[in-house]
Amino acid sequence: MLSTTPEEPQLQNGDASAEHTPKHQPDADLTAEVTSETAIQSPSSERTPRKPELRKDEGNRTFTMRELLSELKSDEGEDSISPDSQESAQQHVMEQNNAVMELINSVMGVDEEGRSRQRILTFAAKRYASAIARNPHDHEALYNWALVLQESADNVSPDSTSPTKDALLEEACKKYDEATSLLPTLHDAYYNWAIAISDRAKMRGRTKEAEELWKQATNNYEKAVQLNWNSPQALNNWGLALQELSAIVPAREKQTIVRTAISKFRSAIQLQFDFHRAIYNLGTVLYALAEDTLRTGGTLNAKEVSPNELYSQSAIYIAVAHALKPSYSVYSSALRLVRSMLPLPHLKVGYLMAAPVGSLVAPHSDWKRSQFVLNHEGLQQVSKVEQKQAPGSLSGRSGEFGDKKAIRVDVRDIVSVSACADLTLPPGAGLCIDTVHGPVFLVADSWESLDGWVDAIRLVYTIYARGKVDVLASIITG
Repeated sequence: MLSTTPEEPQLQNGDASAEHTPKHQPDADLTAEVTSETAIQSPSSERTPRKPELRKDEGNRTFTMRELLSELKSDEGEDSISPDSQESAQQHVMEQNNAVMELINSVMGVDEEGRSRQRILTFAAKRYASAIARNPHDHEALYNWALVLQESADNVSPDSTSPTKDALLEEACKKYDEATSLLPTLHDAYYNWAIAISDRAKMRGRTKEAEELWKQATNNYEKAVQLNWNSPQALNNWGLALQELSAIVPAREKQTIVRTAISKFRSAIQLQFDFHRAIYNLGTVLYALAEDTLRTGGTLNAKEVSPNELYSQSAIYIAVAHALKPSYSVYSSALRLVRSMLPLPHLKVGYLMAAPVGSLVAPHSDWKRSQFVLNHEGLQQVSKVEQKQAPGSLSGRSGEFGDKKAIRVDVRDIVSVSACADLTLPPGAGLCIDTVHGPVFLVADSWESLDGWVDAIRLVYTIYARGKVDVLASIITG
């Protein structure tokens, strides 16, 4: 398949700014003293609710090592820390707080809603600054102040040439750093810290400084996922950061980073099958990989996936994203570019090894490699006679091609889809499709091929479960 010409529309890359899951908001309790007319409005329906705030356990508080050491020193005698040094430290903290407050006060907001929101953020910032002045080791206040700084940076006009936005984000990063130093398990801080670093990186284009910032962002997303593995948003953002990094690093490093990004998007989808953002982003990174592979002269060996196959895989994920969110114009325009790369009138066509129909356990020698097709109705085996012709539709219910029976799995019958390993299966990448009628076992050509089959079947089922079958059907048969 030839690459698109410069005159043709290009597939929009996964945009870190558009696809990042929004940050957690500052503690809403601090807005109680502000009238309802100035309540914080959610800027987007995509904003996820903030996770419960970390609260101090007044009855059985957990102390940090820094606090314990501080108390130990104070117990050794009042003269161990001179009043002058204490006053000097407090003065330094106050000077830092005042400098940060000046930054926040300089943000005006681009419209009335933004100005109203900024007044609340300024009010909250003063409360957090006071809390930190009283207790510099208050990780909760540091974390929430970082959120306020980050939200204030979002209120800076995008057309502004002022360094205020970057300065606010830099200060937010410092607060996140302090908060995580005090409480290393604060995964929300690592997540939002990574977003702040990513925003700073985007201001610097494709420079060496941006490269270092993207690396820092990926490290923080990694820490966030290590502390909270069940976070598809963090995995998706991690993939986006890697995708941005791959556009800057030397060519010899690019392939490894891109494949790591693919694994993060895929992990996000495995946690949330209908996570259309991650599905779309996986499609864009596969498309970019196909373009790069084609530009560099194709695959190096037979085991690598060909550009045509990468284009086809990309089209599958973009088609699914559109089916789940048909109202998104970005998905619609991307689909127009890649729809012809699908094996129409099917979503996916490929080869799998299968035992004879009706055989729960069969000798390995009886397993045969044959073609399978997947569409909005299910997965079906294609006979050798049919393979010589155009693959037929899956509209029939008999599960037969001519006189030969064939394996058929209706999407409505699927219970689960997973990789599997069993001694009864031939060597290779095992696939188990559990149905209401019992399991169906197949073997893919490779583990990479298996990932594609597992994703495709799961996503078709997800579309069926979400009641969007008609949308997918119109894509592949319309």
